[in-house]
Amino acid sequence: MANGFIDKARITVRAGNGGNGAVSFHREKYIAAGGPDGGDGGNGGSIILQVDDNMSTLMDFRYKRKYVATNGMDGQGARRTGKDGQSLIIKVPRGTLVRHAETGEIIKDMSGSEPYVLCKGGKGGWGNQHFATPTRQVPRFAKAGLPGESLDVFLELKLLADVGLVGFPNVGKSTLLSVVSKAHPKIANYHFTTLYPNLGVVYVDEGVSFVMADIPGIIEGASEGAGLGHDFLRHIDRCRLLVHLVDVSGSEGRDPIEDFDTINAELQQYSADLAARPQIVVANKTDLLEDPEQLEAFRAHVEALGYTFMEMSAATHQGTRQLVQRIGAMLADLPPVIVYEPEYVPRPPQIDTSEPLSITREDDTWLVEGPWLQRLMANINFSDYESRMYFDKMLRQSGLFDQLEAMGIEDGHFVSMYDLEFEYQK
Repeated sequence: MANGFIDKARITVRAGNGGNGAVSFHREKYIAAGGPDGGDGGNGGSIILQVDDNMSTLMDFRYKRKYVATNGMDGQGARRTGKDGQSLIIKVPRGTLVRHAETGEIIKDMSGSEPYVLCKGGKGGWGNQHFATPTRQVPRFAKAGLPGESLDVFLELKLLADVGLVGFPNVGKSTLLSVVSKAHPKIANYHFTTLYPNLGVVYVDEGVSFVMADIPGIIEGASEGAGLGHDFLRHIDRCRLLVHLVDVSGSEGRDPIEDFDTINAELQQYSADLAARPQIVVANKTDLLEDPEQLEAFRAHVEALGYTFMEMSAATHQGTRQLVQRIGAMLADLPPVIVYEPEYVPRPPQIDTSEPLSITREDDTWLVEGPWLQRLMANINFSDYESRMYFDKMLRQSGLFDQLEAMGIEDGHFVSMYDLEFEYQK
């Protein structure tokens, strides 16, 4: 997109895998049986999202699309736990929506300042120190670490502004923002001046302020994706109030009524909800007015539709203070900026259980391992009843219990899978 403004990006994120547990025995002079002392593997690093208010676009994600946290280190002897993998913090602009790439469902709205764990690192595997029991004094096995979570996500920036300035290019939106706030947008006398949104904080009175966004000029056909407009309409999705600027000077031979109706038609086509937002219609460039009758006809047209109408000259600052006060008064009665609720619910993984598992016996313990079991366990929440039931169902479907019984497992024996161990009961 022109000028490098990016407000949508697709990225792949992967948390680190857990390190493997160690098999080790304590060896020391004059001590005959030191016992198992294999340490646990470290946990994998997570992928964490964090809002950065110095960012205003998703430009950073244009060239880097893959983000991977580091793996946990393997455990070592002398009960030394492997080092945890380092979590990767990804910074995003405030107002970034994180969507599941396949379903489009919202995973998280990054509007607050709390960090969000997008993908959890895999748990480290247990070392053999955990598997010593009175009957199993020399456990010669340890556990592999579990894989970290991974996701493909869409990032979509929807600015967190109270007020959105809309209107054709070159009607004075950037000028107004620079006059009423401390923002310094680029201003020039040609169409499509603003190629990315500018945000400014506007102070009304002591303790009363609002955020105003200068949205790039919408052109006819924008809601169908023509020109720049369509990509920027998403930025006013959250705005509580629209300020619609119209050039009434006649200096470019434009008809204010036609311009006003065109922009509103674009808003309606993009989103009926957006078109229904409260709107203040502002006749701008009154200092250059050539035909007062045209202004009165425009006022009558706007007021007949039930909108608030105001006159202003942003260039000479005439009427700007009154506009700010009217905006402040209207915002006081409007609901807060929209924050989107998460819609995404992780689905059980599609796992092919036909792949054979590795089963080995160590005294009264049966070690069960295999790629599909590892993937399944990485997605199970063992503190949730339904999740545990799903896990049990998958094991039964795979024929694992039948296989164990055919191999001679007995009641009271232990089944050990990665970071899970349970007593077998028929």
